[in-house]
Amino acid sequence: MFRTIGAIASIAALGVGLCAAPAFANKANDTLNVAWDQQIDNADAYFNTNREGIVLARMVWDQLIERDPETFQYKPELATAWRWIDDLTLELDLRKGVKFQDGQPFDADDVVYTLNFVSNPANKVLNTTNVGWIKNAEKIDQYKVRIHLKAPFPAALEYLAGPIPIYPHVYYAKVGPDGMGRHPIGSGPYKVESLEPGKSITLVKNTDYWNDSPKGKPKIGKIVVTFPPEKTTQMAELLSGGLDWMWYVPTDQVKNLEKVKGLSVTSGETMRVGYILFDAAGRSGKSPLQDVKVRQAIAYAINRPEFTKTFFAPTANVLKGPCFPTQFGCYQGATQYDYNLAKAKELMKEAGYPNGFSTTLYAFRQPPSWEDALAGYMRQIGIQASIQLLQYPAFRNKNHAGVTPISFGDWGSYSINDASAILGNFFTGSADDFAGDKELEGWVKDADTNADPKKREELYKKAIDRIMDRMYWLPMNSYAVYYAYTSELNFTPYKDEIPRYYLYSWK
Repeated sequence: MFRTIGAIASIAALGVGLCAAPAFANKANDTLNVAWDQQIDNADAYFNTNREGIVLARMVWDQLIERDPETFQYKPELATAWRWIDDLTLELDLRKGVKFQDGQPFDADDVVYTLNFVSNPANKVLNTTNVGWIKNAEKIDQYKVRIHLKAPFPAALEYLAGPIPIYPHVYYAKVGPDGMGRHPIGSGPYKVESLEPGKSITLVKNTDYWNDSPKGKPKIGKIVVTFPPEKTTQMAELLSGGLDWMWYVPTDQVKNLEKVKGLSVTSGETMRVGYILFDAAGRSGKSPLQDVKVRQAIAYAINRPEFTKTFFAPTANVLKGPCFPTQFGCYQGATQYDYNLAKAKELMKEAGYPNGFSTTLYAFRQPPSWEDALAGYMRQIGIQASIQLLQYPAFRNKNHAGVTPISFGDWGSYSINDASAILGNFFTGSADDFAGDKELEGWVKDADTNADPKKREELYKKAIDRIMDRMYWLPMNSYAVYYAYTSELNFTPYKDEIPRYYLYSWK
């Protein structure tokens, strides 16, 4: 679920006049042309982890519960009501009259099959944190199910309202993840008309979308998604009228785009957080990074306020902990690492590396200036970091293989407003866990599953104190997104970083 941004270049170099209005014709065709940064390697929502996959899932499928993007309140979606029978049993009443896009009616069999399939470790979904709390699902009758939990999991509703879409069981049993990835079928507001991997996805309005959905009836007839590899290409297409919407506009191009007649530019902070992950456990081999003083030295050497101000919109903030501040349990009072070069050099000397050492910094298709800046900060204390810039799937695979001594990435928590969505991924023994701290792992697992909110907060506090004291994971900053789009579009950004195209309309 990481974010990518292409190379930054001057709009003037594109050869497009800044004062001329783009030739927008897509409103007349009722077609919204949008650019996404990352290609979707598998459209099955349980077998990709990037943000674009999350956005697509909201379009094609429905969840049991919808979370209001502004108030974060839960609303009935495929489930009309829910209740806790006990700490380990959640019962849900299901909506009648819903049909999937292949004409099959929705009922309890679809919920039970989906949840039992994705929670089965043998099926190897990519992010087990999202579904690993589910023991199994049980059909009570045609429109009632019970979800049985392995242990108490207070954030269950938050997950059901997020990264757990419901699939048509007859179709999914027949085609499996590969078939669903090539030819997605759901019950959502848009249908996939065509999907060319790495090239484009065409979505058309589901004219039979069920009444009373909290998502509302889709308004725009067709949405065409492409994956231009660079931001310069996206901006050129936006200016020429080939695109109607793009996101993660480079900050140094915002003022130029704001001058273009017929374009609007909007920004907003999101729940996505940037981080530097250290191999404290030595998974990639013995290295100085296993010394806590070296990790602390790097934390003190990186000027996070300067980095944030330089590369992000003004609404981005330097983080105080390894999570987004609104997430339940995201303790803000742990040890802080303000920029202090003298302290960083002293720690390197104490660790026995006064002249530094060489290492490799892994990242995925971020602007080279970001990695160059981070490498520059580390050079100030003698650390020579060569940069390995990869596409996200390759970056993820390198991380999971445990060969990355330092990695720079970001995490959007699947837009789940609970610390379990981030701490549970990085510190409970998963393939992304480079701390290898069993005591910390126990605290996070206990916090994730404790039914007492106060006890959860206490456990998350202990965990965050340990993470920051031992500098397993350096929180950088929240991501603030700039969007650029045709002024003919009614568009609202949301903090959970999910563009809800089904809510948008033409003016």
